[in-house]
Amino acid sequence: MFNIDLDLIKKYDRPGPRYTSYPTAPQFNDSFTPDKYLDEVIRTNNQNNPPDLSLYFHIPFCDTLCYFCGCNMIITRNRDRIKDYVKYVKNEIDLLRSYIIDGRKAVQLHWGGGTPTHLNPDEISDLKSYINQNFAFADNAEQGCEIDPRGLTREHLEALRSTGFNRISMGVQDFNKKVQKAVNRIQPEDMTRQVVGWVRELKFQSINLDLIYGLPFQNAETFAKTVDAIIDISPDRIAVFNYAHVPWMKKHMALIKPEDLPIPEEKLQILKMTIEKLTGAGYVFIGMDHFAKPDDELAIALKEKKLYRNFQGYSTYAGADLYGLGITSISQIGRCYAQNVKKETEYFNHLNNNNLPIERGYYLSDDDLLRRHVITKIMCDFELDFSEVENKFGIEFENYFAKSLQTLNEYTVDDLVKVTNRKIVVTQMGRLLIRNIAMCFDLYIEQKTDKAKYSRTV
Repeated sequence: MFNIDLDLIKKYDRPGPRYTSYPTAPQFNDSFTPDKYLDEVIRTNNQNNPPDLSLYFHIPFCDTLCYFCGCNMIITRNRDRIKDYVKYVKNEIDLLRSYIIDGRKAVQLHWGGGTPTHLNPDEISDLKSYINQNFAFADNAEQGCEIDPRGLTREHLEALRSTGFNRISMGVQDFNKKVQKAVNRIQPEDMTRQVVGWVRELKFQSINLDLIYGLPFQNAETFAKTVDAIIDISPDRIAVFNYAHVPWMKKHMALIKPEDLPIPEEKLQILKMTIEKLTGAGYVFIGMDHFAKPDDELAIALKEKKLYRNFQGYSTYAGADLYGLGITSISQIGRCYAQNVKKETEYFNHLNNNNLPIERGYYLSDDDLLRRHVITKIMCDFELDFSEVENKFGIEFENYFAKSLQTLNEYTVDDLVKVTNRKIVVTQMGRLLIRNIAMCFDLYIEQKTDKAKYSRTV
């Protein structure tokens, strides 16, 4: 059983990055131009053994507004608008494809949103077929799509499956009707179960269900019923996200009344109960907010120390170049990050002029590469071998990271990490606070140059 010390969680509950990248997105800047991105795309394609490809497509459209949503999304029922967007995504594929050499295999594909299944089945088949024509997929490629059961038909899933998708991720958040009404997402349990049944009938390899704690009117007792139902449904993976109420960033969150949100102590009780129930039911705690069955690839990768982390969260494909397509998408190529423009009109204009739709990005220094490696190892392996880092980067670890190790002392005192034999090992309790531990090695936080407003770490 996972033993959780709520006092320690309270002590370290502070804002911090999720480290889907390092440096984090607030460090991106508009001095990083499309030309700089293109230079890196060309450079990586001219390597003797260029990395495999990971493809992300942002489909931003939704039918209705979920008040808790922190994604970049567009609420519309205008089918012509959606068709125009898909047409331009194809144009971006054409432009990128002219720079990507033949023979590079796509090992990972993900459609995120918004709601990708806001496309109708024909639109899904059309876009995915176009992707298939332009990219060669590895036989074991992981091809996932986020879906919304509301308005979903079996035909949507058939279109996904027949064109190569083999993984599904679906938001549940909470089955409680009062909570659903408060966040404007009415999704009965029967609807979720029906869609999961379709997914299994169509022989998708894996299904992930998302939960959110910290929503209006939640408490440990009522949320326990949702967790029990999810355990009964038995998805391969479960993500349990902390709701971050940031109406200054996402204006629609102001539709949620602060007085309806659970107090911090109640949120911690919800989290404690959820982790104990899921691990008690046999799910492996992968890290942060992810759980998986013991035979799932994520759990196996964690055990074999092959886990990786990128903009989609935890992954089993380390080393692939990530190409993001569509508005707001982020690419991770070689030594750079590059983010697409946020507005449709700007996206269309760039592509009409045969330009990559890059708005901002970041080129990593040698120090950035070193710290990214260290933070990734800590967050994915839950341990760090000083000698491995020294051999890879040619540094003396204790000298280079003297300030970081000093900051880490507090965590060793509280038994969240152990530092022995020139290794950092994160304890079971420390995994809950892995973002805090990773922050010890973040130079931008150390130098107080990172002014971004992050969600709380727990």
